[in-house]
Amino acid sequence: MNKQSLTIAALLSILVGSALYFTNFLQSPILRITHTIKSSYLDGVETIQHAVDEHFNQQATILELRKKNRYYEQELLNLHQVADEYQKVLQEHNSSFKTTPDTSLVRALSYVRFGDPHRIWIEMEKFNPKRVYGLLYRGYAAGIVVSKNGRPLALLNGDVKSSYAVNVGTSLAPGIVRGNNARRLIVEFIPTWIPIAVGDEVLTSGLDRIFMAGLKVGKVISITRASGYQSAVIEPYFYGKNPAYFHVITQVR
Repeated sequence: MNKQSLTIAALLSILVGSALYFTNFLQSPILRITHTIKSSYLDGVETIQHAVDEHFNQQATILELRKKNRYYEQELLNLHQVADEYQKVLQEHNSSFKTTPDTSLVRALSYVRFGDPHRIWIEMEKFNPKRVYGLLYRGYAAGIVVSKNGRPLALLNGDVKSSYAVNVGTSLAPGIVRGNNARRLIVEFIPTWIPIAVGDEVLTSGLDRIFMAGLKVGKVISITRASGYQSAVIEPYFYGKNPAYFHVITQVR
């Protein structure tokens, strides 16, 4: 082998070795760059996909809400028409009866005691400590408001001292609902001669002047009889949600 052949072989060996060395040397940063690009790409694809999904979900939600809004608008018009005709009938008979109660929006401040979800201090303007007020949440009877140390205290459904007059079922069986520090409420002192049944709806009667009549409280899930009266356990429509705001009935007309 001549000198020229040896030179060519040496150059080839150097080139091959250099290629292998620099391939291993460059492989790690290249892989990191590639991984970053792939990760950014996948993140971008997911972001776009989520945006598309949210767009179509929002579109479907908007369409559904528009449909419901049209329904409620029509129902509101119907109610206005009925209320207008009703007021005309009252005027025709020179009646002073009014159906609209006075309500006030109140804010929940804090629990009275940690671990007791049934008693909440509330912020209420024009509070009369000598009165008992009806407490509402989204149109449901939620409890009562009483005075403690001159401050307004909300006793939510479930508290043993939260009680008010109700009617049970289509027979309008009278009773008193109260809490028992649990999720279910109890309606007591229901006359035995008035039939009630599981599934009956419990509504405020308005006879205690705390609530107006007809506000929903809950549904009967069981019935017992003892000492000349019936008692019903009910599943309330409001319990333990502890929202930030309630409505208080300041005057029942």
